[in-house]
Amino acid sequence: MLQLRPFVALGHANHGWLDAHHHFSFAEYHDPARMGWGNLRVWNDDLIAAGSGFPPHPHRDMEIITYVREGAITHQDSLGNKGRTEAGDVQVMSAGSGIVHSEYNLESVDTLIFQIWIIPERAGDAPSWGVRPFPKGERGEGFVTLASGRAGDEESLRIRTDARLLAATLGAGEKTEFHLEPGRKAYLVLAKGSIEINGLRANARDGVAIDDETVLSVEALEESEIVLVDVA
Repeated sequence: MLQLRPFVALGHANHGWLDAHHHFSFAEYHDPARMGWGNLRVWNDDLIAAGSGFPPHPHRDMEIITYVREGAITHQDSLGNKGRTEAGDVQVMSAGSGIVHSEYNLESVDTLIFQIWIIPERAGDAPSWGVRPFPKGERGEGFVTLASGRAGDEESLRIRTDARLLAATLGAGEKTEFHLEPGRKAYLVLAKGSIEINGLRANARDGVAIDDETVLSVEALEESEIVLVDVA
């Protein structure tokens, strides 16, 4: 089963400095049919205006992944971590027992991000933060695991949940496959481009909720950047 969730049908809130689109219920957007997908709880498509951002605020007991699509985001937190994550790269914050952080766009251009929240397997662990560049030498070679809590993915950023974040960049006409284990779900969003996945067309910033599928056959109709979460 593949369910297309067009970008134009997502929840939307424009705060001026932040233009946010919500794939699942978040803040003032509530849809009881879109409370999550497996242990995936939030997928926000955010445009953060140049010179603005999220001031310090707390989180706890959530795995928070930021995939930067354009521009860059600068992170600072109560653990003393500081870092700048550029387009195509990923940062992971395990909020654990509690952390206060800020995320600012200090660039001269707008920044586009996907912010993805996944429910952890345990509550109350020590908080942590990390960042990883997208392995650009592997682009065009199918899906690459960027963050994972699953065995065998130890070279990726670690998250404390039974899930993995993957990305692929395909040129027009290129094809790839992704295999899902029986009983698992996936959620796919295009950062850019357009694809056909198992015969279903999806365009830039559309979401595709995937269940009861074991093989995902993807063909890029134009140059495409694809982000996928494999969840329990």
